[in-house]
Amino acid sequence: MGIGSIAMPMSDNSRPVHIIGAGPGGLATAAALRRRGIRSVVLERSDAVGASWRGHYDRLRLHTTRRRSSLPGLTIPRSYGRWVRRDDLVRYLEEYTRRHRLEVATGVEVARIDRADDGSWVLRANGGRELTSPVVVVATGNNHTPRVPDWPGRDAYEGELLHARDYRHAEPYAGKDVLVVGTGNTGTEIALDLAEGGAARVRLAVRTPPHILRRSTLGRSAQANAVAVRRLPVRLVDGMARGLTKVTIPDLSAHGLPRPETGLYTRVRQGAIPVLDTGFVKAVRKGRIEPVAAVESFDGSRVVLGDGTAITPDVVIAATGYRRGLEDVVGHLGVLDERGAPLVHGPRELRTAAGLHFIGYTNPISGTLRELAIDARRIARAVARTTTG
Repeated sequence: MGIGSIAMPMSDNSRPVHIIGAGPGGLATAAALRRRGIRSVVLERSDAVGASWRGHYDRLRLHTTRRRSSLPGLTIPRSYGRWVRRDDLVRYLEEYTRRHRLEVATGVEVARIDRADDGSWVLRANGGRELTSPVVVVATGNNHTPRVPDWPGRDAYEGELLHARDYRHAEPYAGKDVLVVGTGNTGTEIALDLAEGGAARVRLAVRTPPHILRRSTLGRSAQANAVAVRRLPVRLVDGMARGLTKVTIPDLSAHGLPRPETGLYTRVRQGAIPVLDTGFVKAVRKGRIEPVAAVESFDGSRVVLGDGTAITPDVVIAATGYRRGLEDVVGHLGVLDERGAPLVHGPRELRTAAGLHFIGYTNPISGTLRELAIDARRIARAVARTTTG
């Protein structure tokens, strides 16, 4: 049992804090509130906690270390190893829910949040339900709705097109020609999985070359370095990262993957997390993964690339990210920016939307789970000040 597992007596407030989303952020917030004696109910649209993680590809492991990925009040078991597998993380979230005796209502999808006349919040959910709460924490996360670009000719493509969310393992693609679109960690890992799993040919469509880092160097994780430099000036971190990658990552320009022109931390601030290498670089150098130009359009069975060439893969896997999907829920409240991201997150709240918090909508270089744990405690502290003040 991790530290902080003993909660204060729960309040008998008939209107608990409502948390939308039973992923790591929502569960961590519920546990942090419980420790302060504040009752909460976590609303989850699926039938189990950790739904987003359950839907990821089989080979997925955390790129953050076990020690820096635990949520408040329960340490991830040492037996899960340094780089935790997807299924082990799901097991951990299930145990976390049980250990903290969290109230989770599954099958509840919140469609809209409105302000009530008395200043509280009204959550309008499926089945005609209306729930009221003085405080709402939105924790549905960045990976809410799969996004596939509206490429010209996409709907008439004669091959197989799927989003990375629907990819599980390489077996169905053995002997096939596969194009993976997207050079984030998901795209590069799926390409590697296919190359190792028997696909006849694997190409990776690249629009913007990614920064690539070793997951650990001389036993020190990339996350540990990120935590150490996260508050330094962006230009300084860009320079440090440039020097590190020149020493540790081979130049892949001859293979169609040049080093990025924009600095690493500059890209992070723009929302692009570096690729952490688990074998991808070696596969590119051996020609098992072939970088090609970005996808521009589809034409029957052909995929037209940005350099004017056309290829005819059997399968296209779009590792093109997700939409947050917050517009219908809170877009009318003036709490989102032009990209659909919350204007504030964690303990902060807008004066015009007091009692409405967001967690899990940043992409920090220091690790998402680490920052979720920190924000959950801060939200609980802010809520406690409000409810007891």
